[in-house]
Amino acid sequence: MKIPFRPLALGLAAVAFFALVLGRAQAGGGHYYPPVADPVVKEECGSCHLAFAPSMLPARSWQKMMGELKNHFGDDASVDAATARRIADYLVANAADSAAGARYGGKLQRGVAAGAAPQRISELPKWVREHREVPAWEWKHKEVRTRANCTACHTDAERGYYDD
Repeated sequence: MKIPFRPLALGLAAVAFFALVLGRAQAGGGHYYPPVADPVVKEECGSCHLAFAPSMLPARSWQKMMGELKNHFGDDASVDAATARRIADYLVANAADSAAGARYGGKLQRGVAAGAAPQRISELPKWVREHREVPAWEWKHKEVRTRANCTACHTDAERGYYDD
């Protein structure tokens, strides 16, 4: 019995496509962090910079950061108490050391001292290793300007993908 070429080719193409899409969603090429899903967190944090995935830092980091909003990396990022509580609750519930964030955040937390509360994702040991080959002049480029501007190089960062 001869199998028609067209249905077989379409079937194989469909399988390959879904394997690629589902594989990326599952593993993210090792560089996937679920993006912020809460609209308030996305709006408040994302109004100044990329709303970083909560699974990129441990809960203690987010707690410290939310407790210092008057001096958020040199800016006053204060919000009302109810909004601050909502943001903090979301970040802590999805942090790298939480049940929800551990699957993704564990890889970025390697090398971070137990009990440490890092404030800059760009200073995490794994982040530094991943970016060690980026020349210093690139960080100063007018399109980049800061190591926290992930979207300058990672075009899908807002969707959680940080592959090159």
